[in-house]
Amino acid sequence: MSGMHLANEANGSAGSVPEELHKIGSGLKKRTELALENDFLRKAVAFTTDRLRTGKQKAADELGDWEVWRERARQIREHTVSHLDYYLAQFADNAAKAGAHVHFCQTAEDAVQTFLDIARKADAKLVAKGKSMVSEEIGLNHRLEEAGIEAVETDLGEYIIQLAGETPSHLIIPAIHKNRQQIAELFSAHSGETFEPETKQLAGYARRQLRRIFLEADIGLTGCNFGIAETGTVTLVSNEGNGRMVSTLPKTHVVVMGMERLVPTFADVEVMLNMLARSATGQKLTTYTSFITGPRREGDLDGPEELHILILDNGRSGQLGDPQFQEVLHCIRCAACLNVCPVYKQVGGHTYGSVYSGPIGAVLTPLLQQDYEEAGQLAYASSLCGACYEACPVKIPLHDMLVRLRQRKVERRLTPAAERLAFKTYAKVFGNATLYKASAKAVFYLQKPFVRGGLIRRGPGPLAGWTKSRCLPAKPKRSFRDRWEELRREAAPIGNNGMSGTSETSGMNREEKR
Repeated sequence: MSGMHLANEANGSAGSVPEELHKIGSGLKKRTELALENDFLRKAVAFTTDRLRTGKQKAADELGDWEVWRERARQIREHTVSHLDYYLAQFADNAAKAGAHVHFCQTAEDAVQTFLDIARKADAKLVAKGKSMVSEEIGLNHRLEEAGIEAVETDLGEYIIQLAGETPSHLIIPAIHKNRQQIAELFSAHSGETFEPETKQLAGYARRQLRRIFLEADIGLTGCNFGIAETGTVTLVSNEGNGRMVSTLPKTHVVVMGMERLVPTFADVEVMLNMLARSATGQKLTTYTSFITGPRREGDLDGPEELHILILDNGRSGQLGDPQFQEVLHCIRCAACLNVCPVYKQVGGHTYGSVYSGPIGAVLTPLLQQDYEEAGQLAYASSLCGACYEACPVKIPLHDMLVRLRQRKVERRLTPAAERLAFKTYAKVFGNATLYKASAKAVFYLQKPFVRGGLIRRGPGPLAGWTKSRCLPAKPKRSFRDRWEELRREAAPIGNNGMSGTSETSGMNREEKR
Protein backbone atom coordinates (compact mmCIF):
# COMPACT_ATOMS: atom_id res chain seq x y z
CA MET A 1 0.00 0.00 0.00
CA SER A 2 3.02 2.27 -0.12
CA GLY A 3 3.99 4.94 -2.61
CA MET A 4 6.48 7.80 -2.59
CA HIS A 5 6.02 8.16 1.12
CA LEU A 6 4.57 11.12 2.93
CA ALA A 7 7.74 11.85 4.86
CA ASN A 8 9.27 13.35 1.74
CA GLU A 9 7.88 16.66 2.96
CA ALA A 10 9.52 16.43 6.38
CA ASN A 11 12.10 19.03 7.30
CA GLY A 12 15.64 18.26 8.36
CA SER A 13 18.85 17.23 6.70
CA ALA A 14 19.01 13.69 5.41
CA GLY A 15 20.99 11.18 7.38
CA SER A 16 21.70 7.57 6.47
CA VAL A 17 20.36 4.80 8.68
CA PRO A 18 23.26 3.18 10.56
CA GLU A 19 24.04 -0.41 9.62
CA GLU A 20 23.56 -1.53 13.24
CA LEU A 21 19.87 -0.61 13.09
CA HIS A 22 19.26 -3.58 10.78
CA LYS A 23 20.86 -6.14 13.08
CA ILE A 24 18.92 -7.68 15.93
CA GLY A 25 22.23 -8.98 17.31
CA SER A 26 23.43 -5.45 17.99
CA GLY A 27 20.95 -5.21 20.87
CA LEU A 28 17.81 -3.19 21.38
CA LYS A 29 19.54 -0.62 23.60
CA LYS A 30 22.26 0.09 21.03
CA ARG A 31 19.79 0.35 18.16
CA THR A 32 17.61 2.69 20.21
CA GLU A 33 20.55 4.99 20.99
CA LEU A 34 21.49 5.15 17.31
CA ALA A 35 17.93 5.99 16.28
CA LEU A 36 17.58 8.71 18.89
CA GLU A 37 20.79 10.33 17.62
CA ASN A 38 19.40 10.50 14.06
CA ASP A 39 17.41 13.75 13.98
CA PHE A 40 16.28 13.28 10.37
CA LEU A 41 14.95 9.80 11.06
CA ARG A 42 12.93 11.02 14.03
CA LYS A 43 11.48 14.00 12.15
CA ALA A 44 10.59 11.92 9.09
CA VAL A 45 8.90 9.18 11.10
CA ALA A 46 7.02 11.66 13.31
CA PHE A 47 5.84 13.70 10.31
CA THR A 48 4.51 10.70 8.40
CA THR A 49 2.88 8.90 11.32
CA ASP A 50 1.15 12.15 12.31
CA ARG A 51 -0.26 12.49 8.78
CA LEU A 52 -1.43 8.87 8.75
CA ARG A 53 -3.01 9.17 12.19
CA THR A 54 -4.87 12.33 11.23
CA GLY A 55 -6.08 10.75 7.98
CA LYS A 56 -7.30 7.68 9.83
CA GLN A 57 -9.28 9.78 12.30
CA LYS A 58 -10.93 11.77 9.51
CA ALA A 59 -11.84 8.63 7.57
CA ALA A 60 -13.25 7.00 10.69
CA ASP A 61 -15.41 10.04 11.42
CA GLU A 62 -16.73 10.05 7.85
CA LEU A 63 -17.70 6.38 8.09
CA GLY A 64 -19.76 6.99 11.20
CA ASP A 65 -20.45 4.54 14.05
CA TRP A 66 -16.74 3.68 14.09
CA GLU A 67 -16.96 1.70 17.33
CA VAL A 68 -19.82 -0.38 15.91
CA TRP A 69 -17.71 -1.21 12.83
CA ARG A 70 -14.72 -1.87 15.06
CA GLU A 71 -16.65 -4.31 17.22
CA ARG A 72 -18.00 -6.11 14.14
CA ALA A 73 -14.47 -6.43 12.76
CA ARG A 74 -13.29 -7.83 16.10
CA GLN A 75 -16.10 -10.39 16.10
CA ILE A 76 -15.22 -11.54 12.58
CA ARG A 77 -11.57 -12.02 13.47
CA GLU A 78 -12.36 -13.71 16.78
CA HIS A 79 -14.78 -16.15 15.14
CA THR A 80 -12.40 -16.94 12.28
CA VAL A 81 -9.33 -17.53 14.44
CA SER A 82 -11.35 -19.57 16.96
CA HIS A 83 -12.43 -21.87 14.11
CA LEU A 84 -9.28 -21.58 12.03
CA ASP A 85 -8.95 -25.30 11.32
CA TYR A 86 -12.40 -25.35 9.72
CA TYR A 87 -11.85 -22.24 7.60
CA LEU A 88 -8.37 -23.30 6.50
CA ALA A 89 -9.78 -26.58 5.22
CA GLN A 90 -12.67 -24.80 3.50
CA PHE A 91 -10.37 -22.23 1.91
CA ALA A 92 -7.91 -24.89 0.70
CA ASP A 93 -10.68 -27.09 -0.74
CA ASN A 94 -12.35 -24.23 -2.61
CA ALA A 95 -9.05 -22.82 -3.87
CA ALA A 96 -8.12 -26.28 -5.20
CA LYS A 97 -11.52 -26.63 -6.87
CA ALA A 98 -10.84 -23.31 -8.63
CA GLY A 99 -7.56 -24.71 -9.99
CA ALA A 100 -5.01 -23.42 -7.45
CA HIS A 101 -2.27 -25.53 -5.88
CA VAL A 102 -2.36 -25.14 -2.08
CA HIS A 103 0.74 -25.85 0.01
CA PHE A 104 0.71 -25.92 3.81
CA CYS A 105 4.12 -24.91 5.20
CA GLN A 106 4.92 -25.58 8.84
CA THR A 107 8.14 -23.56 9.01
CA ALA A 108 9.87 -20.74 7.16
CA GLU A 109 12.27 -23.28 5.66
CA ASP A 110 9.34 -25.36 4.37
CA ALA A 111 7.93 -22.29 2.64
CA VAL A 112 11.28 -21.38 1.08
CA GLN A 113 11.86 -24.91 -0.20
CA THR A 114 8.32 -25.09 -1.60
CA PHE A 115 8.87 -21.83 -3.48
CA LEU A 116 12.24 -23.03 -4.78
CA ASP A 117 10.63 -26.25 -6.03
CA ILE A 118 8.01 -24.21 -7.90
CA ALA A 119 10.73 -21.97 -9.34
CA ARG A 120 12.79 -24.96 -10.54
CA LYS A 121 9.81 -26.55 -12.28
CA ALA A 122 9.11 -23.22 -13.98
CA ASP A 123 12.83 -22.84 -14.83
CA ALA A 124 12.49 -19.37 -13.33
CA LYS A 125 15.30 -16.82 -13.48
CA LEU A 126 13.36 -13.69 -12.54
CA VAL A 127 10.70 -13.15 -9.84
CA ALA A 128 8.61 -9.98 -9.73
CA LYS A 129 7.48 -9.36 -6.18
CA GLY A 130 4.48 -7.47 -4.93
CA LYS A 131 4.49 -6.28 -1.35
CA SER A 132 4.66 -9.22 1.06
CA MET A 133 5.66 -9.05 4.72
CA VAL A 134 5.51 -12.85 4.94
CA SER A 135 8.22 -13.15 2.27
CA GLU A 136 10.31 -10.79 4.44
CA GLU A 137 9.54 -12.97 7.46
CA ILE A 138 10.93 -16.10 5.81
CA GLY A 139 13.94 -14.31 4.26
CA LEU A 140 12.91 -15.31 0.74
CA ASN A 141 14.89 -12.71 -1.21
CA HIS A 142 18.18 -13.81 0.26
CA ARG A 143 17.47 -17.49 -0.43
CA LEU A 144 16.49 -16.77 -4.03
CA GLU A 145 19.71 -14.86 -4.53
CA GLU A 146 21.66 -17.84 -3.21
CA ALA A 147 19.80 -20.05 -5.72
CA GLY A 148 20.75 -17.73 -8.62
CA ILE A 149 17.22 -16.35 -9.02
CA GLU A 150 16.76 -12.59 -9.27
CA ALA A 151 13.92 -11.21 -7.16
CA VAL A 152 12.86 -7.61 -7.73
CA GLU A 153 10.51 -5.67 -5.48
CA THR A 154 7.92 -3.81 -7.55
CA ASP A 155 6.19 -1.87 -4.78
CA LEU A 156 7.87 1.55 -4.99
CA GLY A 157 8.74 1.76 -1.31
CA GLU A 158 10.07 -1.82 -1.30
CA TYR A 159 12.02 -1.14 -4.52
CA ILE A 160 13.71 1.86 -2.88
CA ILE A 161 14.85 -0.02 0.19
CA GLN A 162 15.92 -3.03 -1.89
CA LEU A 163 18.28 -0.76 -3.82
CA ALA A 164 19.49 0.65 -0.50
CA GLY A 165 20.12 -2.84 0.89
CA GLU A 166 17.78 -2.19 3.81
CA THR A 167 14.70 -3.77 5.33
CA PRO A 168 11.21 -2.23 5.68
CA SER A 169 10.85 0.18 8.59
CA HIS A 170 7.04 0.37 8.51
CA LEU A 171 4.39 -2.25 7.73
CA ILE A 172 2.74 -0.26 4.93
CA ILE A 173 5.32 2.45 4.13
CA PRO A 174 8.64 0.60 3.94
CA ALA A 175 10.72 3.69 3.09
CA ILE A 176 9.20 5.97 5.72
CA HIS A 177 12.73 6.92 6.83
CA LYS A 178 13.87 8.30 3.46
CA ASN A 179 13.18 11.61 1.71
CA ARG A 180 13.27 12.68 -1.93
CA GLN A 181 16.90 13.78 -1.77
CA GLN A 182 18.05 10.41 -0.50
CA ILE A 183 15.96 8.59 -3.10
CA ALA A 184 17.34 10.79 -5.90
CA GLU A 185 20.90 10.00 -4.80
CA LEU A 186 20.05 6.29 -4.64
CA PHE A 187 18.51 6.23 -8.13
CA SER A 188 21.40 8.27 -9.53
CA ALA A 189 23.95 5.82 -8.14
CA HIS A 190 21.97 2.86 -9.46
CA SER A 191 21.39 4.22 -12.96
CA GLY A 192 24.43 6.35 -13.68
CA GLU A 193 22.07 9.22 -14.50
CA THR A 194 21.50 12.36 -12.44
CA PHE A 195 18.11 12.79 -10.83
CA GLU A 196 16.66 15.80 -9.12
CA PRO A 197 14.68 15.25 -5.89
CA GLU A 198 11.38 15.60 -7.73
CA THR A 199 8.67 13.00 -7.14
CA LYS A 200 7.38 12.77 -10.72
CA GLN A 201 10.87 12.27 -12.13
CA LEU A 202 11.81 9.65 -9.53
CA ALA A 203 8.54 7.74 -9.95
CA GLY A 204 9.00 7.86 -13.73
CA TYR A 205 12.42 6.24 -13.46
CA ALA A 206 11.09 3.48 -11.22
CA ARG A 207 8.19 2.90 -13.60
CA ARG A 208 10.55 2.47 -16.57
CA GLN A 209 12.75 0.04 -14.66
CA LEU A 210 9.88 -2.04 -13.35
CA ARG A 211 8.02 -2.29 -16.65
CA ARG A 212 10.73 -4.63 -17.94
CA ILE A 213 10.46 -6.73 -14.78
CA PHE A 214 6.70 -7.14 -15.21
CA LEU A 215 7.09 -8.27 -18.84
CA GLU A 216 10.05 -10.59 -18.34
CA ALA A 217 9.30 -12.18 -14.96
CA ASP A 218 8.81 -15.93 -14.87
CA ILE A 219 7.03 -15.84 -11.52
CA GLY A 220 4.92 -13.18 -9.85
CA LEU A 221 4.88 -13.29 -6.06
CA THR A 222 2.37 -11.49 -3.84
CA GLY A 223 1.13 -11.56 -0.30
CA CYS A 224 -2.50 -11.94 0.69
CA ASN A 225 -4.50 -9.42 2.67
CA PHE A 226 -7.46 -11.74 3.14
CA GLY A 227 -8.33 -15.23 1.96
CA ILE A 228 -12.07 -15.81 1.56
CA ALA A 229 -12.92 -19.30 2.76
CA GLU A 230 -16.30 -19.72 1.02
CA THR A 231 -14.74 -19.38 -2.46
CA GLY A 232 -10.99 -19.92 -2.03
CA THR A 233 -10.40 -16.33 -3.17
CA VAL A 234 -7.23 -14.34 -2.52
CA THR A 235 -7.81 -10.63 -1.79
CA LEU A 236 -5.06 -8.10 -2.56
CA VAL A 237 -5.15 -4.37 -1.84
CA SER A 238 -2.69 -1.82 -3.18
CA ASN A 239 -2.34 1.84 -4.05
CA GLU A 240 -0.06 1.02 -6.96
CA GLY A 241 -0.77 -0.96 -10.11
CA ASN A 242 2.13 -3.32 -9.47
CA GLY A 243 -0.06 -5.80 -7.60
CA ARG A 244 -2.19 -6.47 -10.65
CA MET A 245 0.81 -6.58 -13.00
CA VAL A 246 2.58 -9.12 -10.80
CA SER A 247 -0.49 -11.31 -10.39
CA THR A 248 -1.56 -11.36 -14.07
CA LEU A 249 1.43 -11.06 -16.43
CA PRO A 250 3.84 -13.86 -15.32
CA LYS A 251 2.86 -17.43 -16.21
CA THR A 252 3.09 -18.48 -12.58
CA HIS A 253 1.62 -16.61 -9.64
CA VAL A 254 2.68 -17.58 -6.11
CA VAL A 255 0.81 -16.25 -3.07
CA VAL A 256 2.46 -16.44 0.36
CA MET A 257 0.09 -15.89 3.27
CA GLY A 258 0.00 -16.33 7.00
CA MET A 259 -2.42 -19.06 8.03
CA GLU A 260 -4.55 -16.60 10.03
CA ARG A 261 -5.31 -14.23 7.13
CA LEU A 262 -8.78 -15.64 6.45
CA VAL A 263 -12.37 -14.45 6.62
CA PRO A 264 -15.38 -16.73 6.13
CA THR A 265 -17.37 -14.84 3.47
CA PHE A 266 -17.43 -11.93 1.01
CA ALA A 267 -19.74 -10.09 3.41
CA ASP A 268 -17.02 -10.35 6.05
CA VAL A 269 -14.27 -9.13 3.73
CA GLU A 270 -16.35 -6.03 2.99
CA VAL A 271 -16.15 -5.08 6.65
CA MET A 272 -12.44 -5.81 6.85
CA LEU A 273 -11.60 -3.81 3.71
CA ASN A 274 -13.46 -0.80 5.10
CA MET A 275 -11.47 -1.03 8.33
CA LEU A 276 -8.11 -1.77 6.68
CA ALA A 277 -8.01 1.17 4.27
CA ARG A 278 -9.25 3.71 6.80
CA SER A 279 -6.95 2.48 9.58
CA ALA A 280 -3.88 2.22 7.35
CA THR A 281 -3.89 5.30 5.12
CA GLY A 282 -7.10 7.17 5.88
CA GLN A 283 -8.68 6.16 2.57
CA LYS A 284 -12.24 4.96 2.08
CA LEU A 285 -10.84 2.20 -0.11
CA THR A 286 -7.43 1.49 -1.57
CA THR A 287 -6.89 2.37 -5.23
CA TYR A 288 -6.74 -1.28 -6.31
CA THR A 289 -8.64 -4.15 -4.71
CA SER A 290 -8.20 -7.48 -6.50
CA PHE A 291 -10.05 -10.76 -5.94
CA ILE A 292 -8.22 -13.75 -7.39
CA THR A 293 -9.95 -17.11 -7.59
CA GLY A 294 -7.81 -19.72 -9.31
CA PRO A 295 -5.56 -19.31 -12.35
CA ARG A 296 -6.57 -18.15 -15.82
CA ARG A 297 -9.63 -19.88 -17.23
CA GLU A 298 -10.47 -20.52 -20.84
CA GLY A 299 -11.58 -17.26 -22.39
CA ASP A 300 -9.83 -15.04 -19.81
CA LEU A 301 -7.78 -12.21 -21.31
CA ASP A 302 -5.07 -12.32 -18.67
CA GLY A 303 -3.98 -14.18 -15.57
CA PRO A 304 -1.36 -16.83 -14.73
CA GLU A 305 -1.37 -20.34 -16.07
CA GLU A 306 -0.59 -21.63 -12.57
CA LEU A 307 -1.57 -20.30 -9.15
CA HIS A 308 0.19 -21.58 -6.04
CA ILE A 309 -0.88 -20.59 -2.52
CA LEU A 310 1.65 -21.11 0.27
CA ILE A 311 -0.06 -21.05 3.68
CA LEU A 312 2.52 -20.45 6.41
CA ASP A 313 2.37 -21.45 10.07
CA ASN A 314 5.86 -20.53 11.35
CA GLY A 315 4.82 -20.30 14.99
CA ARG A 316 1.29 -19.00 14.50
CA SER A 317 -0.46 -22.20 15.57
CA GLY A 318 1.39 -21.97 18.87
CA GLN A 319 -0.86 -19.05 19.84
CA LEU A 320 -4.11 -20.92 19.13
CA GLY A 321 -5.89 -21.83 22.32
CA ASP A 322 -3.70 -19.53 24.41
CA PRO A 323 -6.11 -17.15 26.21
CA GLN A 324 -3.28 -14.66 26.73
CA PHE A 325 -2.07 -14.36 23.14
CA GLN A 326 -4.51 -15.86 20.64
CA GLU A 327 -5.87 -12.40 19.84
CA VAL A 328 -2.53 -11.40 18.30
CA LEU A 329 -3.62 -13.49 15.29
CA HIS A 330 -6.53 -11.09 14.74
CA CYS A 331 -4.11 -8.49 13.30
CA ILE A 332 -4.90 -7.26 9.76
CA ARG A 333 -1.51 -5.49 9.31
CA CYS A 334 -2.92 -1.98 9.00
CA ALA A 335 -0.07 -0.44 11.06
CA ALA A 336 -2.46 1.86 12.94
CA CYS A 337 -0.70 0.87 16.17
CA LEU A 338 2.65 2.07 14.78
CA ASN A 339 1.20 5.44 13.88
CA VAL A 340 0.06 6.21 17.44
CA CYS A 341 2.89 4.59 19.39
CA PRO A 342 5.07 7.19 21.19
CA VAL A 343 8.01 4.77 21.13
CA TYR A 344 7.84 3.93 17.42
CA LYS A 345 7.42 7.62 16.62
CA GLN A 346 10.80 8.36 18.24
CA VAL A 347 12.90 5.45 16.98
CA GLY A 348 11.32 4.10 13.75
CA GLY A 349 11.02 0.51 12.64
CA HIS A 350 14.62 -0.64 12.25
CA THR A 351 15.19 -0.25 15.98
CA TYR A 352 13.00 -3.30 16.58
CA GLY A 353 15.44 -5.51 14.68
CA SER A 354 12.66 -7.60 13.19
CA VAL A 355 10.33 -7.71 10.19
CA TYR A 356 7.34 -6.64 12.27
CA SER A 357 7.91 -3.39 14.14
CA GLY A 358 5.90 -1.20 16.47
CA PRO A 359 3.56 -2.55 19.16
CA ILE A 360 2.37 -5.47 17.03
CA GLY A 361 5.97 -6.42 16.27
CA ALA A 362 6.94 -6.18 19.93
CA VAL A 363 4.30 -8.83 20.68
CA LEU A 364 4.37 -10.95 17.52
CA THR A 365 8.14 -11.34 17.07
CA PRO A 366 8.97 -13.08 20.38
CA LEU A 367 5.88 -15.27 20.06
CA LEU A 368 6.65 -16.46 16.53
CA GLN A 369 10.33 -16.94 17.27
CA GLN A 370 9.71 -18.31 20.79
CA ASP A 371 12.60 -16.09 21.82
CA TYR A 372 11.96 -14.44 25.16
CA GLU A 373 15.59 -13.51 25.77
CA GLU A 374 16.66 -11.41 22.77
CA ALA A 375 13.39 -10.69 20.95
CA GLY A 376 11.65 -10.60 24.32
CA GLN A 377 13.39 -7.28 24.98
CA LEU A 378 10.89 -5.71 22.58
CA ALA A 379 8.19 -6.01 25.24
CA TYR A 380 10.00 -3.24 27.12
CA ALA A 381 9.89 -0.90 24.09
CA SER A 382 6.54 0.44 25.25
CA SER A 383 5.10 3.01 27.61
CA LEU A 384 2.04 0.75 28.13
CA CYS A 385 -0.13 3.78 27.38
CA GLY A 386 -2.76 1.71 25.54
CA ALA A 387 -2.85 3.99 22.48
CA CYS A 388 -2.29 0.93 20.27
CA TYR A 389 -5.47 -0.69 21.57
CA GLU A 390 -7.51 2.45 20.98
CA ALA A 391 -6.22 2.67 17.39
CA CYS A 392 -6.55 -1.03 16.52
CA PRO A 393 -9.53 -1.65 14.21
CA VAL A 394 -10.00 -5.15 15.67
CA LYS A 395 -9.38 -4.24 19.34
CA ILE A 396 -6.22 -6.27 20.02
CA PRO A 397 -5.13 -5.53 23.64
CA LEU A 398 -1.46 -5.23 22.78
CA HIS A 399 -0.61 -3.31 25.96
CA ASP A 400 -1.87 -6.23 28.07
CA MET A 401 0.11 -8.70 25.96
CA LEU A 402 3.29 -6.67 26.43
CA VAL A 403 2.89 -6.97 30.19
CA ARG A 404 2.36 -10.75 29.87
CA LEU A 405 5.49 -11.06 27.74
CA ARG A 406 7.45 -9.23 30.42
CA GLN A 407 6.01 -11.70 32.92
CA ARG A 408 7.19 -14.65 30.81
CA LYS A 409 10.66 -13.17 30.64
CA VAL A 410 10.74 -12.83 34.43
CA GLU A 411 9.35 -16.35 34.99
CA ARG A 412 12.09 -17.80 32.80
CA ARG A 413 14.71 -15.86 34.79
CA LEU A 414 15.88 -14.10 31.63
CA THR A 415 16.11 -10.68 33.27
CA PRO A 416 19.52 -9.51 34.63
CA ALA A 417 20.45 -10.80 38.07
CA ALA A 418 20.80 -7.23 39.36
CA GLU A 419 17.26 -6.46 38.23
CA ARG A 420 15.87 -9.54 39.97
CA LEU A 421 17.69 -8.56 43.16
CA ALA A 422 16.41 -4.99 42.90
CA PHE A 423 12.78 -6.07 42.61
CA LYS A 424 13.11 -8.58 45.46
CA THR A 425 14.47 -5.78 47.62
CA TYR A 426 11.69 -3.47 46.42
CA ALA A 427 9.03 -6.04 47.35
CA LYS A 428 10.55 -6.58 50.79
CA VAL A 429 10.85 -2.88 51.57
CA PHE A 430 7.38 -1.93 50.31
CA GLY A 431 5.86 -4.88 52.15
CA ASN A 432 7.16 -3.73 55.53
CA ALA A 433 6.08 -0.35 56.94
CA THR A 434 9.14 0.01 59.17
CA LEU A 435 11.58 -0.72 56.34
CA TYR A 436 9.68 1.59 54.02
CA LYS A 437 9.87 4.54 56.44
CA ALA A 438 13.54 3.92 57.16
CA SER A 439 14.46 3.65 53.47
CA ALA A 440 12.48 6.78 52.61
CA LYS A 441 14.48 8.76 55.16
CA ALA A 442 17.76 7.20 54.00
CA VAL A 443 17.16 8.25 50.39
CA PHE A 444 17.30 11.92 51.39
CA TYR A 445 20.87 11.56 52.62
CA LEU A 446 22.02 9.11 49.90
CA GLN A 447 20.95 11.48 47.11
CA LYS A 448 22.93 14.49 48.36
CA PRO A 449 26.09 13.91 46.22
CA PHE A 450 23.92 13.98 43.06
CA VAL A 451 21.61 16.92 43.78
CA ARG A 452 22.28 20.23 42.04
CA GLY A 453 19.75 23.04 42.40
CA GLY A 454 17.06 20.75 43.68
CA LEU A 455 17.38 18.32 40.75
CA ILE A 456 19.25 15.11 40.00
CA ARG A 457 20.64 15.66 36.52
CA ARG A 458 22.98 12.68 36.38
CA GLY A 459 21.82 9.68 38.34
CA PRO A 460 23.94 6.77 39.57
CA GLY A 461 23.72 3.20 38.27
CA PRO A 462 20.32 2.33 36.75
CA LEU A 463 19.19 5.94 37.09
CA ALA A 464 21.82 7.05 34.57
CA GLY A 465 19.64 5.99 31.65
CA TRP A 466 16.65 7.87 33.03
CA THR A 467 18.54 11.10 33.68
CA LYS A 468 20.20 11.00 30.28
CA SER A 469 17.15 12.71 28.79
CA ARG A 470 15.32 14.08 31.85
CA CYS A 471 15.88 15.28 35.44
CA LEU A 472 14.62 13.81 38.69
CA PRO A 473 13.36 16.14 41.41
CA ALA A 474 15.30 15.71 44.62
CA LYS A 475 13.50 14.08 47.54
CA PRO A 476 12.59 16.68 50.20
CA LYS A 477 13.76 16.17 53.77
CA ARG A 478 10.18 15.91 55.00
CA SER A 479 7.86 13.75 52.92
CA PHE A 480 4.15 14.29 52.46
CA ARG A 481 3.53 11.41 54.85
CA ASP A 482 5.70 13.14 57.48
CA ARG A 483 3.74 16.38 57.09
CA TRP A 484 0.28 14.86 56.85
CA GLU A 485 -0.82 15.38 60.47
CA GLU A 486 0.45 18.96 60.47
CA LEU A 487 -1.29 19.72 57.17
CA ARG A 488 -4.55 18.21 58.41
CA ARG A 489 -4.53 20.39 61.52
CA GLU A 490 -3.70 23.50 59.47
CA ALA A 491 -6.54 22.81 57.03
CA ALA A 492 -9.26 22.07 59.61
CA PRO A 493 -11.48 25.12 60.58
CA ILE A 494 -11.79 26.04 64.29
CA GLY A 495 -15.28 25.89 65.87
CA ASN A 496 -16.79 28.25 68.53
CA ASN A 497 -15.97 25.82 71.32
CA GLY A 498 -12.30 25.86 70.44
CA MET A 499 -12.48 22.42 68.85
CA SER A 500 -11.75 21.72 65.20
CA GLY A 501 -14.64 21.83 62.79
CA THR A 502 -14.17 18.16 62.13
CA SER A 503 -14.51 17.22 65.79
CA GLU A 504 -17.51 19.54 66.27
CA THR A 505 -19.28 18.05 63.30
CA SER A 506 -18.57 14.55 64.51
CA GLY A 507 -20.04 15.43 67.92
CA MET A 508 -23.18 16.86 66.34
CA ASN A 509 -23.62 13.72 64.28
CA ARG A 510 -23.33 11.57 67.38
CA GLU A 511 -25.91 13.75 69.19
CA GLU A 512 -28.33 13.46 66.28
CA LYS A 513 -28.03 9.70 66.31
CA ARG A 514 -29.05 9.62 69.97
